Amino acid sequence: MFPFGLCLNASTLRGTPVLRQIEAASRAGFGALELWFADTDAHLKAGGSLTEIRRALDDAGLFVPTMIYLGGWFEASEAEWPSVKAECVRRLEQAAVLGAAHVIAGPPAGFADAFVGAQRYRELLVLGGGIGVLPAFEFLGFVEQYHTIESALEILALADHSRGTTVLDPFHIFRGGGSIESISKLRGKQIAISHFNDAPALPPREQQHDADRVWPGEGQLDLRRYLTLLEQTGYQGWLSLELFREDLWRQDPFEVARVGRETLQRVLQRCQW
Repeated sequence: MFPFGLCLNASTLRGTPVLRQIEAASRAGFGALELWFADTDAHLKAGGSLTEIRRALDDAGLFVPTMIYLGGWFEASEAEWPSVKAECVRRLEQAAVLGAAHVIAGPPAGFADAFVGAQRYRELLVLGGGIGVLPAFEFLGFVEQYHTIESALEILALADHSRGTTVLDPFHIFRGGGSIESISKLRGKQIAISHFNDAPALPPREQQHDADRVWPGEGQLDLRRYLTLLEQTGYQGWLSLELFREDLWRQDPFEVARVGRETLQRVLQRCQW
């Protein structure tokens, strides 16, 4: 029996208004939807409300595992940190209204002090615990410092908080030059969510970025091994389809969501789950 729930990351439907994202994910049969603050902000700017989004999610029976994302917090100067922290709290509070479990906290683009970043992450974990939504530290394969599972584990260790988590993604593991075998270094409770996608043979790994991701099963990654290792950690959360493809953004979001779920099912069947 497949041990993970199926989720859609709204990046796959970028440009689609958030209420239609909800409708498309629900109609395709997903159980959850990762939301982006950029999309909820657009809804608010157009005169909508978070309560309206929450009602649509509840009516559709969709859970929100994460909202995306908190940026600038790790590398902010000491003078900037109070205002950046206040913005992070505002985002955590918005996520709580929508019933999210986590908000993804992105890494710095360049190099930054690991001890400072880890202590700020701990501070956000404490604040998030009071709000009811926890930040999850994400590593990204194309950033300089935090691009592997090991680098994310360094921050979790330095933060020294029992509820610290990271985000797994086969594309980022590959792009960062790491090994999927490193998943075995994690415990299930340290994984906030697992994104899911594939990577093509070309361009070369070092040149790949978000837009190069392909449907799961259409690239070169060993997704069967990835899923096996993920299950062995004890993780029982969501497997979230995350692509950043402009060709998909130009298509009917209902069709993209339908094809996406069918693609996930085919991959899982090949993996004999």
